[in-house]
Amino acid sequence: MELTVVMPCLNEAETVEVCVRKALACMEEHGIEGEVLIADNGSTDGSQQLARDAGARVVHVDAKGYGNALMGGIRAARGKYVIMGDADDSYDFGSLMPFVEQLRDGADLVMGNRFKGGIAPGAMPPLHRYLGNPVLSFVGRLFFPSKIADFHCGLRGFRRDSILNLGLQTGGMEFASEMVVRSTLAGYDVREVPTTLSPDGRSRPPHLRSWRDGWRHLRFLLLYSPKWLFFYPGIALMMIGLVAGTALTFGPVKIGQLAFDVDTLVGASAAMVIGFQSALFALFTKVYAAEEGFLPESRRVRKLISMVTLERGLVVGGLLALAGLVGLVMSLVHWQVRSWGALDPRESLRIVVPAATALIMSFQTIFASLFVSILGIRRTRESSVDVAARAAEEAAEALSREESAAATPQV
Repeated sequence: MELTVVMPCLNEAETVEVCVRKALACMEEHGIEGEVLIADNGSTDGSQQLARDAGARVVHVDAKGYGNALMGGIRAARGKYVIMGDADDSYDFGSLMPFVEQLRDGADLVMGNRFKGGIAPGAMPPLHRYLGNPVLSFVGRLFFPSKIADFHCGLRGFRRDSILNLGLQTGGMEFASEMVVRSTLAGYDVREVPTTLSPDGRSRPPHLRSWRDGWRHLRFLLLYSPKWLFFYPGIALMMIGLVAGTALTFGPVKIGQLAFDVDTLVGASAAMVIGFQSALFALFTKVYAAEEGFLPESRRVRKLISMVTLERGLVVGGLLALAGLVGLVMSLVHWQVRSWGALDPRESLRIVVPAATALIMSFQTIFASLFVSILGIRRTRESSVDVAARAAEEAAEALSREESAAATPQV
């Protein structure tokens, strides 16, 4: 079977039948061997029987949610290719050939673009059309090397085996973003074709919740991009803290009518510490996500990990700690010169704050190198297990050959 059209369904009695008939008619018209599969998520309005009467195959998916329903349908699909779309009659299931042609040409994922194909009046709320979809699609293209202009189009086609190999995990509406992001990161051939969007044929409100589901999409994009979530903000904070802290260590700084002194120096120190911690979290997240298969391995990250050894981390952390201790000794000397009496904070803080910042960052560096080393132990253990498994397989094969040779009659 070449094609399966998968439609998630939850109480779509008003529209599911017409969607099934349109998809089947399209496949019949173009000589496509295929099926329509309804992934039912617990309908109570008779949608299942209506779909069967129209010629669809129905599978029940227990796990609730848009993504769970679709994954249940994709796993149950019999076609080499899958085209998914909502069963609310908003997508044109009579115009599936642009998706099929791109899939036959070698594409792994073919996205519909509603903004290029045409959005009928009333088909998409203004909040989604002019803010939600454009902003989230822009964020997706910014965070990931993707050219897709409509990240959230519900009508899309893909190779079934390619999508199953990704191991998609989200169960809600953010499943739409995960498919595009994971396909892009995996290096898949992702293309886009124009499609249309019409007002859905239901009398009830849609399942989509604008702000809740929009936030879930944005949260997913952030969590899958440690660079934008942790690294870039962290580096920005560190640079601001370093520049401001260096300038204020030698005295007050005036810019026009504004005067910056030790209070700003404390803020600069906090920016340095927070930024450094954020950059470390970016490293931890990339390593963990690559190990667990959430994100593909990065050659640059692997190279960085090979450089961040426990010994080097201890040396760098030790040097920072030494610098901090020297600063604290200087602060004691400064206090002694003042006969152990009251100190002017504008003088003493210029010594104490940089020293304390160096001490804090020294321990952050040491702890970070220890944590990365722990992750390295896991990788080493897994590698050893793989080697042992291969050795066991080779031994079993050798034993099998010996037994086979012994059982062969000698002439």
